[in-house]
Amino acid sequence: MDKQITIVGLGAGDVDQLPLGVFKILTSSLPLFVRTEDHPVLSEIKDEIGSFQSFDSVYEMFDQFEDVYAEIAKKLLEEAEKYQHIVYAVPGHPLVAEKTVQLLLKEMEQGKVNVSIQGGQSFLDAMFQALRIDPVEGLQFIDAQDMKREELSFRQHLIICQVYDKMIASDVKLTLMEDLPFDYEVYLVTAAGSKYEDIKKVRLYEMDRCVELSNLTSLYIPPVKDEQLLYHRFSALRNVIRTLRGPNGCPWDRKQTHQSLKRYLIEECYELIEAIDENDIDHMIEELGDVLLQVVLHAQIGDDEGFFTIDDVIRMLTDKMIRRHPHVFGNVEAQNAEEAVKSWEEAKKSENRNESESLLDSVSKALPALSKAYQYQRKAAKVGFDWPDVLDAWEKVSEELQEFKKEIDNGDGGTEKAKEEFGDILFALINVGRFYEIEPEEALVMTNEKFSRRFRFIEQKARDAGKNLKSMSLAEMDQYWEEAKMKEGDRT
Repeated sequence: MDKQITIVGLGAGDVDQLPLGVFKILTSSLPLFVRTEDHPVLSEIKDEIGSFQSFDSVYEMFDQFEDVYAEIAKKLLEEAEKYQHIVYAVPGHPLVAEKTVQLLLKEMEQGKVNVSIQGGQSFLDAMFQALRIDPVEGLQFIDAQDMKREELSFRQHLIICQVYDKMIASDVKLTLMEDLPFDYEVYLVTAAGSKYEDIKKVRLYEMDRCVELSNLTSLYIPPVKDEQLLYHRFSALRNVIRTLRGPNGCPWDRKQTHQSLKRYLIEECYELIEAIDENDIDHMIEELGDVLLQVVLHAQIGDDEGFFTIDDVIRMLTDKMIRRHPHVFGNVEAQNAEEAVKSWEEAKKSENRNESESLLDSVSKALPALSKAYQYQRKAAKVGFDWPDVLDAWEKVSEELQEFKKEIDNGDGGTEKAKEEFGDILFALINVGRFYEIEPEEALVMTNEKFSRRFRFIEQKARDAGKNLKSMSLAEMDQYWEEAKMKEGDRT
C-alpha cells in the first residue's frame, strides 16, 4: 500500500512530556498536519518543526462534531494521496478520545490507506496522579460530546474529557444536575502533569462560569458516597427490594407470592386512576411509585425462584415496543394516530398467532367485567362484527330494556334469566359508549366518585342541621342533592 499516515500524540501538556521518538517524527521533513494548533507543545517547538497545517477552520464549517471529524479524515486521505506519506498529530494519545483516528483506522481496514500509530502520552496517567485516585476502584471515562445520562455511573470515579468550552461545559453541567445536587463538588483539570497543570474544585453549577476552559480540560466527578443522592435511580430501587426479600429482610416481604400480591396490584392501579381523575400531581407520583413497586416485587419473586428477573421483563417489553412500532423503528409510515394504531395491529398480527386462537384470547381474563366487555367489542369490531351506525346500537339498547322489563313483569326478577337480560342491557350500553370512545370502567368510576361526593354532602348537611338521615324524607335529601349539584356547577 502506497499511501501512509503516521499518527503521533502531542501529550497532555508541555514538551517535557513528549517522547523523543515523537519529537523526531514531528521535526522530520514529512508534511505535518495537526487536528488543532491550540496545544502547548506546538508553540514550544514551532522553530524546530517549521510549517504545519491545522484543521481548526473545519470546526467552523459544521454544526455537528461527527461532520467535523469526517471532514478531517477525508482531507487527510486526500493529502496522503498527494504526498504519499504524511504525519498527523493529535492532542494526548492517538487512541484515547480521538474520533478522527478511529475513522482513519476504519479506512485502513478497507485497504484505502496504511496507518501507523507512534504513540504519545495519554492524559489519563497524569490525571490519576494529579487527582490522586486509583482507577482499580472503578473508573468511567467519557467524551463530553457523546455523554448520555443513562450511561453514567456515579459510584465510580468519573472523568469526562474534551470539556473545552463553556457551551460544552454547560451541556455537561445540565446533564449531571439531573442526577447530582447543584452544589456537588467537582474538579476541572487542565493540562494535567505539565507545568501548565491547573486543578480547580468548583460547585457543579459553577463549572461553566468561573474557569478558563481549553481542549486540555477534563472534568472529574468523585464517586457518590451518600446513597440518598441516588435514590431516584432504578438500580437503587432494585437494591432496596432485593434487600427486603433477602435473608435479613422484612418478614412480610419475604413471605409474599405472586398470588398474595394480586390484590395489592389491583388496589394500587385504582388508586392511581383516582389520582389521575383528581389531577393531583403529587398523588400521581406517589401512586405511580406504588404500581412500580408491585412490578419490581413480582420481578424479584421471579428472580428468587429462578424463573425470571426484572431484566427479562424490561427486555421483553423493549423488544415488543420496537417490534410493534415499525412506523417509528422500521420503514413503515404513519402520518397520524389512526395509521399508527393500524401499524401496531398489523405488527401484532404477525407475531406468530396460532390460527386456532380466538381474537378474544388477547383480552385479559383478569379485567373487570365492564372493561372486558368493552375490549371484546373492540376486537370483534376490527373484523367487521359491529353495528354499521350508532343508531343501531341505540336500538339494541331499547330492545334489551324491553326484554328485561318483560322478565320483571313476569315476576322473575331474581332468576338467572333476569340477570342475563340485565347483563345484556349493560353490554348494549357499553357498545353505545364504544362508538363515542367512552371506556365503561372509567366512566363508572367517575360516576361512583360523583355519587360518593354528593352523598357525603347530604350527610354533612344532615349533621349540620342536627338531623338523622333515617328520619329525613326523600324530598329533603333530594334538596341537598340538588344543592350539591349546584355547588359543583352541574345542573344535570
